[in-house]
Amino acid sequence: MSYVADFSPATHLGRSYGWYTTAIYSGMSLGPALGGFVAQWLGFRPLFLIAGIFIFFLIWVVVLFLPGNASHLSERPRNPQPSRLNRDLLRNRPLLGCWLLTLGGCFGQGMFVTFSPLLTHDYGLSMGEIGLVFTVQAVFNALSRLPFGRLSDRVRSRGKLAAMGFITFGLCLALFGFCRNLLQFLLTAAALGVTMGLAFTPLGALIAEVAPPEARGLAMGGYNTSIYLGMMLSSAFMGGAIGVLGYEISFLLSAGLVFLVTGGFYLLIKDFAGSPAGN
Repeated sequence: MSYVADFSPATHLGRSYGWYTTAIYSGMSLGPALGGFVAQWLGFRPLFLIAGIFIFFLIWVVVLFLPGNASHLSERPRNPQPSRLNRDLLRNRPLLGCWLLTLGGCFGQGMFVTFSPLLTHDYGLSMGEIGLVFTVQAVFNALSRLPFGRLSDRVRSRGKLAAMGFITFGLCLALFGFCRNLLQFLLTAAALGVTMGLAFTPLGALIAEVAPPEARGLAMGGYNTSIYLGMMLSSAFMGGAIGVLGYEISFLLSAGLVFLVTGGFYLLIKDFAGSPAGN
């Protein structure tokens, strides 16, 4: 993720991360679908062999297309001191705000990913219908990241755009707990996908913007740690909450946490001027 920012000009960070995350979600959506078809047709051993060959092929495609040099590559100090970088990052309020928002947002995302199959199953959806709900969310999530990436390059503040995305994501997450039939689940899943795209695309670009070039690797490492930590905490704690409070209140609580960390993010990021909007 840090390398994406290295060869992307500041005016195109949103678009670059839009394409990058679209590729991630497209692969995660197409992989299980095509893998299931190939496994049913040829078996699991040929499936993993084909997947390995495909990855090996893509490595050489990447080597072919990656730029060898570019005038806008970030200049990094040759011998940055790790201790100084760590201290500077921990004092970087905008970056801490981004990590906080990622942690809380992925807590909400983990709530959807982990417990929506159980919720939809309890209301009578078949396995195929549950898969359709996930597919709709993934498709809208992936496709929305391209226009929102371009939008984040045009607005004055990526932070405000990300905050708007997480607020709407929290609203849709709260609403999901009150859905009762397939149509309601599908519509809310589509809205969740769009709002995730609106939230996470400018946030990824913002992290690359607020971190100094020599510390982007550490900043992105913290970002990824926040992603998985948030989803892990959601899975660990919200199962017990559902058992005591039910789905509706538990989804509301997760949404409330998203709102809370969005407020904390805004307080930490509000003094960051940001880069001027691009074209």
